[in-house]
Amino acid sequence: MENVRKIREKMKEAQDRQKKYADLRRRKLEFEEGDRVFLKVSPTKGVKRFGMRGKLSPKFIRPYEILRRVGEVAYELALSVELSKVHNVFHVSQLRKYVHDPSHILTYEPLRIDESLSYEERPVRILDKREQVLRNQVIPLVKVLWSSKILKKSLGRKNST
Repeated sequence: MENVRKIREKMKEAQDRQKKYADLRRRKLEFEEGDRVFLKVSPTKGVKRFGMRGKLSPKFIRPYEILRRVGEVAYELALSVELSKVHNVFHVSQLRKYVHDPSHILTYEPLRIDESLSYEERPVRILDKREQVLRNQVIPLVKVLWSSKILKKSLGRKNST
């Protein structure tokens, strides 16, 4: 029994130490009704949500108003018509506070989401063609300008394939 007690004490010490380290990075988020928050678009890497995808896609989308608090860590948002098929209650980890600044002008491309919540991207034109020669085969490579990349090009960013 003495050994079991010692083991429990050591485990409790280790848990407390790890909790102390974890609490250093934690912050308690609370919002009020009427606050505006950004909504996280893609909670995990590689998952496409709300029609946004790509390396340079935004992590959070436009500010939404909080309608009410649901439980301890969930909030109901006033979503736009484009997101009417998405459930409007989100965990606090999916939200980021929006601080209003009059000089801050938000520009966003309206979401084009169909009923299955998927996003269709269409090629606009072919930018470059070349062939990569390997030992036994030739691989044709084509660089394509996609419809979602037109906005990035007009902002002076580099196009990707």
